[in-house]
Amino acid sequence: MRDFANGIERFQRDVFPAKEELFAHLAAHHTPHTLFIGCSDARVVPELITGSEPGELFVIRTAGNLVPAYTPGADGVAASIEYAVAALGVRDVVVCGHSGCGAMTALAHGHDLSGAPAVADWLRLADASVARTATSGDVSALVRQNVLAQLANLATHPSVARALAERKVTIRGWVFDIATGRVEDLTVAGHAAADLATAFAA
Repeated sequence: MRDFANGIERFQRDVFPAKEELFAHLAAHHTPHTLFIGCSDARVVPELITGSEPGELFVIRTAGNLVPAYTPGADGVAASIEYAVAALGVRDVVVCGHSGCGAMTALAHGHDLSGAPAVADWLRLADASVARTATSGDVSALVRQNVLAQLANLATHPSVARALAERKVTIRGWVFDIATGRVEDLTVAGHAAADLATAFAA
C-alpha cells in the first residue's frame, strides 16, 4: 500500500495539475467514444495501448476478454455493454485479446482447473473458440479465434444489434502483442470480415 500512497501523491503533485481543466470537465461530463472490452491481465492497459486520455474509453475487463452471449437477467458484462452503447452512445466497440493470454493458454494446453471451479466455468464460454482452432495447443490461433467469437457474442446483445443495424456503432477485434507493442486488427482481414458477416447473420 505504500507504493499506492506514493503513486497517489505523485499523481496529485505532478499529473493532476497539468490536467486540471480536463478533470474539471470530466467531473460533469461522461462521454467516452469507445467501449473497450479487454482481458483482466495486468499487462494489458487499454489507455496506455491506445494513448487515450481519461474519459475517452469505457472499459470492461474480463478473464480471457470473454463476452457472454446475451441472456435475460442480471449480468454485469451485459449491463455495462448496454450502458455504454444505449446510454453513453459510444461510436466504436473494441474486443481486444492479447499474446500469452493465461485463459487461452489454459484452454489450449488443457490445464487442470479443478482447483479453480469458477475460472473453469467462466472459460467454458470459450468452448466454441477452442472447437474452431485448427491446431490443438496453438495459443496464438486460439487467441484470434476467441476474439472473433466474442465479437459474434457481442452482436447478440440487443443494444449492440440495434446500434449496428442503425449504423451508429462499429465493432473491431484486436490482438495486442505484449513483446512488440503491435496491435493487429482482425476485422480488416478478408477472412475475418467474412467470418464476422457469417456470425452476425446467424
